[in-house]
Amino acid sequence: MKGLELSRAYYQEYGAPMLKERFPALIDFLAVGLVGEGSECMGFDDEVSQDHDFEPGFVVFLPGEEIIDRRTAFALERAYAALPGEYEGIRRCSISPVGGTRHGVLRTDAFFRDKCGAPDGCLSLQQWLQVPEQSLAEATGGEVFCDPYGEVTKIRERLAYFPEDIRRKKLAGALLIMAQSGQYNYTRCLQHGETAAAQLAVIEFVKSTMTAVFLLNEVYQPYYKWAFRKMRILPRLSLLAELLEYLITSDNDGENAREKQNVIEGIAADVIDELMDQELTRAVCQDLEKHAYSVNDGVRDSTVRNMHILAGI
Repeated sequence: MKGLELSRAYYQEYGAPMLKERFPALIDFLAVGLVGEGSECMGFDDEVSQDHDFEPGFVVFLPGEEIIDRRTAFALERAYAALPGEYEGIRRCSISPVGGTRHGVLRTDAFFRDKCGAPDGCLSLQQWLQVPEQSLAEATGGEVFCDPYGEVTKIRERLAYFPEDIRRKKLAGALLIMAQSGQYNYTRCLQHGETAAAQLAVIEFVKSTMTAVFLLNEVYQPYYKWAFRKMRILPRLSLLAELLEYLITSDNDGENAREKQNVIEGIAADVIDELMDQELTRAVCQDLEKHAYSVNDGVRDSTVRNMHILAGI
């Protein structure tokens, strides 16, 4: 059973009855789900995932103390802790995972302040530039099983994706690094005999290409170890994942180096085609640097537009 299914079933069998029986007056103010860190929130968990921080559990989100006071919240924490310690043959963790609690009773404002810096999810354009994309993926991923109060759902809707100016700013930066690392520095490093530096250039190109692909799909890029897996199921440019994997898993000798440069240019061409399809660039060429500045020119907010082109990276 996948982690999200396990969480939902555990909540329905034990969590929901506990809340209904012991805290009936609170139900209309709570939200329950599996949201935050962990591969199970993305549906990427497997047998390997169960070796740590994997358990039957869920999150109960509480509004502020003006609605549910500390004493009541503490009683709810104790009730959650008393739920069955094993479900479907999987035991609940006896200690909190590294990085903090993933399940249990949490204040809504504290959770979202931790993820995006704002308890209500209201961010300025400058704040949007500073929030790690991985954190936004965690804040908006997973599933909310119920939310009669609606607070958690509204915040997640506010954070659903970057404002368009921020998407463009981040995309411009990613395109510029793609140009510098892949279209320029890779071959120059090889000409200098710096094969290790050449591979670093390839890695920078791959990382920036993945950033660009997620931005072009308007999907948050998750934690790096899941980025390839997520990219392979995106609707646009997902086939590039195989080529990017080839670039970082092959050496830079002789024919390989020439082939890798051809692959880099092919990837650049595919990304440029997508930029044109989405009408994000006015440049007409195969130079990603020119497209980067054209995308940046499309940022409407003058303050954001006039920031350094790499401000969103």
